[in-house]
Amino acid sequence: MKYKFLEHTADVMFEAYGKNLNELFTNSAIALEECMVNISTLKIKEKYKINLSSESAEGLLYDFLSELIFVKDTEGLLFKTFKIKISKNKVYELSAECQGEIINRKTQELLDDAKAVTKHLFNIKNEKNKLTAVVIVDI
Repeated sequence: MKYKFLEHTADVMFEAYGKNLNELFTNSAIALEECMVNISTLKIKEKYKINLSSESAEGLLYDFLSELIFVKDTEGLLFKTFKIKISKNKVYELSAECQGEIINRKTQELLDDAKAVTKHLFNIKNEKNKLTAVVIVDI
């Protein structure tokens, strides 16, 4: 399982999973996009690169998901696929190539409009060689 949506009273909440940070971030990004659009209705027409750094893995994931919402709001882009590479030297560094297309209400099944990633309950856990992220998205 890559991710699952959890019950939440007002917002969207999900857990994403991965064997490593690259997989965890990819699955978190897909879950975030899936709360905004049925990604099977997206085509790959545009590529968008994101480069970020942070002192912690949690901070990097929070910044990355927030950037995806920012790109949706400013560029009108929703993404279907992600190629993510994370490295750690002094800080965590992310390089992501995101592929998707501009929002099109005629061809895409749009769902909730994500406004922000919240810090409430936001975390990454490492249990039994599996990483789990808990994310709540304000809609």
